This record gives sequence, structure tokens and C-alpha cells, in this order.
Amino acid sequence: MGHRSELQNNYPQHQVYKHLCTRNEEHPFTSEVHKKTSMPCYVSKKHLQTRHEEPALACDECKKIFKGASALKLHLRTHTGQQQYTYDVCKKSFIQSSTLKNHLRMHAGERPFKCDVCKKFFRHSGHLKYHLYTHTGERSFKCDVCKKFFRQSGHLKNHLRTHTGERPFKCDVCKKSFSHSSTLKYHLRMHAGEWPFECDVCKKFFRQSGHLKDHLRTHTGERPFKCDVCKKSFRISGTLKDHLRIHTGERPFKCDVCKKFFRQSVHLKCHLRTHTGERPFKCDVCKKSFNRLCNLKLHLRIHNGERPFTCDVCKKSFRHSGNLKFHLHIHTCERPFTCNICKKSFNRSGNLRLHLRTHTGERPYKCDVCKKFFRQSSALKVHMRTHTV
Repeated sequence: MGHRSELQNNYPQHQVYKHLCTRNEEHPFTSEVHKKTSMPCYVSKKHLQTRHEEPALACDECKKIFKGASALKLHLRTHTGQQQYTYDVCKKSFIQSSTLKNHLRMHAGERPFKCDVCKKFFRHSGHLKYHLYTHTGERSFKCDVCKKFFRQSGHLKNHLRTHTGERPFKCDVCKKSFSHSSTLKYHLRMHAGEWPFECDVCKKFFRQSGHLKDHLRTHTGERPFKCDVCKKSFRISGTLKDHLRIHTGERPFKCDVCKKFFRQSVHLKCHLRTHTGERPFKCDVCKKSFNRLCNLKLHLRIHNGERPFTCDVCKKSFRHSGNLKFHLHIHTCERPFTCNICKKSFNRSGNLRLHLRTHTGERPYKCDVCKKFFRQSSALKVHMRTHTV
């Protein structure tokens, strides 16, 4: 150990450590620790620690464990808010220099990492790595609860919170909690009024780069996400995911009040308002309230007279795209929705749904006054007038 002490005395710890070597005839410089052949060079203190010592250090704030003091030091900045590396152009700051380097590629438009299969380019090597899984189909991370597989360990980690209900990321402004750190990040922009991503075509602003990317397809007409079952294409991957549930029959979102199931979480969220009576979207003109933002947007066209959807056959205009779609069935005589019981056909899926209740006897709309049930919400609405007269 005298040779080691001499090296440590000659080369202080704050500089570099010389790789501890023993001489032999074939490889004159071999590490005593793992017998790795090396050139007569200096090895960093970080190398010796991570490869040979790897001390386990815990964060006092969140109890997360790290290998090495440098990793813990970087992590602590997430608690202190310390951002050492700032880009002078956009004034954005980062905890690590490597993150700043990756950010600079966004401004420069640099995408140095290329997929050899589809020739797509990426800014980060990690993004390329995960992209390759789309070609190989590899999903090596498995949820022990529902047996679902994921391409990335981070995706599995986030997914597990759907089972545990954990929401560890909290907004300091409104105290709302989130299961993903990225969701909190986007939420904070709502409080700050920040819309950093601008569309070069129509000058519309977005809070998330992904939303801008999806929006740009409305200008280009690109629909890259295709259903393998019915060949329908979509602009957004999430829309395709929701669409596929039509084919699989999957309805994973359940109402705890009436036990009804939904294909999309947003549909469940809107449905819950029928139980709570919440109508948070209000018309500034007539003060009418709605339980969905889309319903308010459609309602506003009554006041402004907007009818943006025109029939190419008879030039009739409509406020809703759905109304135009159903109107076209008049010209084509198409009735694509057929009852499996009596084979009656309808030009609207909603009409078929109402018709099916004549077979099932379902009456989902209840009068809170006299407890009478109705097949249609409109029938309940008419009935309620008998109590208000």
C-alpha cells in the first residue's frame, strides 16, 4: 500500500487519481481492483467511486437513494430550485450542463441521432433508444398488478401510480396534486399565463410543445396514426388509442356513483357533473351554463350565427360537424346503424341507442321529485315542467 499512498500524496484528491497498477510482461498496466488493462494514465475520482465503492446516499428531503455524492448533489437542486446553467437567448435555466446542451439543440434545430430503420432523427440519444422499441416491439417492463407491459421503466413507474393513487407532485399555488412531474410543470404555466410555443402559420400559442406539434397537423393535413382494424387515420396518437377501444369494447373508466363505464377519462369527468350538478362553463351573453366546454362553444354559435360546416351537395350550413355528417345521409340514403335485435336501421348512432332502450326497458333519466324514470333526457325535461307549473 506504500505505492498507493505515494500516488495519493503526489496527486491530490481534488485533481485526479492515478489508476492503481501492477506490472506484468503482457499488460504492464493492470488495475488491482478489477484487473482491467489500461494505459499509463490518470483515472478520475468519480471512476473509482462509481466502479469500486458506489456509496449509497439518501436524500434527506424525499428519502430517495443515490449512488455517489455527485448524483445526490444534482438531485438536491430539484428541492432547492438551484438552476446553475442558463441560456442567454430564452433565459431558461437548467440543473445540469448536459440538459442545457440538449436544450440548445432545440434552438439550433439539431437532431444528430438517426434511426437506421426509418431514417427519423432525434435530438437525444435516449429518444432514439426508446424509438427503436417501436420497431422491435420490445416491452420489457411489466406491471405486476395488471400485467401490462411498457417500453420504458419510467412509463411503468408512472403507470403504477394509477394503481396506488399516488400523486406526489403538488402545486404550491392551488395545492392540486399530480401523478406526473411533467403534468405539474404544464399546470404551473396556467398560473403563470405562460404560452411559450407559437404556431408559425396562424400565430396561435400553446402551453406544451406536443400540443403545438399536434396542432400543426391541422395545417398540413397529416394523419400519421392509423387504425389496423378499420384503416381510419388520426392526427393524434391519443385519439387512435381512444378509437381502438371501440373495436375492443374496452371501457376502463368507471363512475363510482352509478357504476357506468366509459372509454375515455374525460367522458367520465364530464359524466360526474351529471351527479354533482356542476356546470362550470357559462355563456357571457345569456348566462346559460354548461357542464362541458365543447357545449358552450357550440352554444355560442347561436349568438354569433356561425355555421362553419357546409353541405357540398345542397349548400346547407350547420353549426355542428356532426349535424352535417348526419345530413349527408339524406343525400346518400345511408342508414349505417342497425339494431341487432329487430334489424331496424338508423342514420344516427344516438337514434339507435335510444331505440335499443325499447328492447332493454332501460330508463336512465330519473325525476328527483316524483321518482319517475324516462328513456330520454328530453322527456325528463318536458316532464319537469309539470312540477314547476
